[in-house]
Amino acid sequence: MKTLIRLGVLTLGLLAAGLALAQAAVGQPAPVFALTDLDGKAVKLTDYRGKHVVLEWVNPGCPYVQKHYNSGNMPTTQKSARARDVVWLAVNSTAVDAYDYRKPADLAAWLKTKDAVPTATLMDVDGKVGRAYGARTTPHMYLIDPQGKLLYSGAIDSIPSSNASDIKSATNYVDQALGEALAGKPVSKPTSQAYGCSIKYANAG
Repeated sequence: MKTLIRLGVLTLGLLAAGLALAQAAVGQPAPVFALTDLDGKAVKLTDYRGKHVVLEWVNPGCPYVQKHYNSGNMPTTQKSARARDVVWLAVNSTAVDAYDYRKPADLAAWLKTKDAVPTATLMDVDGKVGRAYGARTTPHMYLIDPQGKLLYSGAIDSIPSSNASDIKSATNYVDQALGEALAGKPVSKPTSQAYGCSIKYANAG
């Protein structure tokens, strides 16, 4: 009897751990959140219900992020999305004690030099939102539909390198998913392996 009780407790513990580690899944509701933008203004995901939303995890110190910004690929993808009335939220989950953390003003200045046009750039310094989405790298991309369901999770494109010359040969998964979703079609590649630099999360506590 005691053995059964111990097994039951262990099973419940494992289930609880699984729930704690549950992350965003394509086809399921995207985790809702509220963060502050670079000006300190509160921004909620639910503010944009009724529109498609792209989430982009960003860190200017990452060579893979630099690849897509220095080449103009990320800003161009942002502009294409915004022109189709899509909301683009960049998220910075880099811990404040990481060597490549940038303060909001510094991050804003960097984005301006790259001609970036996200709807908002959000600070997630405790990493709660990044962890909820299972964001592992910069960049890591997500697409959410107008009803709040996750449609895409993964890389920005199909060639996992830091070489900008590969961009012209790659399939832009975000642009492809957006085109299909806006046309009312299923996303043909709803997941891919995100590539880039590991996100330097704050210690959970």
